[in-house]
Amino acid sequence: MRIRNIEDFLAGVLFLVVGAVFGVGATTYEIGSADQMGPGYFPLLCGGLLVIIGLVVCIRSLVVGTPGRDPAGRSSLRPLALVIGANMLFGILLAGSPLLGIPALGLFVATPVLVLVSAWAGREYRFWEVCLLAVVLTLGVWLLFARGLGMPLPVWPESWIG
Repeated sequence: MRIRNIEDFLAGVLFLVVGAVFGVGATTYEIGSADQMGPGYFPLLCGGLLVIIGLVVCIRSLVVGTPGRDPAGRSSLRPLALVIGANMLFGILLAGSPLLGIPALGLFVATPVLVLVSAWAGREYRFWEVCLLAVVLTLGVWLLFARGLGMPLPVWPESWIG
């Protein structure tokens, strides 16, 4: 059998592997039943669903091709690097990094930086739209996680707090 869509096939294999790992890992906990769920029930369920999705995606990649699409390659590296780098930068700016000498700058600095850097990964970059998105997402994250759920997140830079 010939693979007609290598990207879908690799994504399906990734789903299969992650689902199998979660499923096997869940068996180390008590599973329980649908009405008396144990701590391993939900990870086992999610792992099983990922395996099923992975199988469907792999089989589909053998049957359905995508003519006219560019294969994943050099053009995909820039967006990938920007999105991963933006998330790493978010973590460093949020909590700080003593190794790099960066103090914790908090949620109100880290979230807009995350949005601005990851927006460069797209083909269209409208600065004012991205700025508006950064403001809305920052306020939403603050309202949901810091205020609503009461998570102990650094909100402001350490130097501002004293």
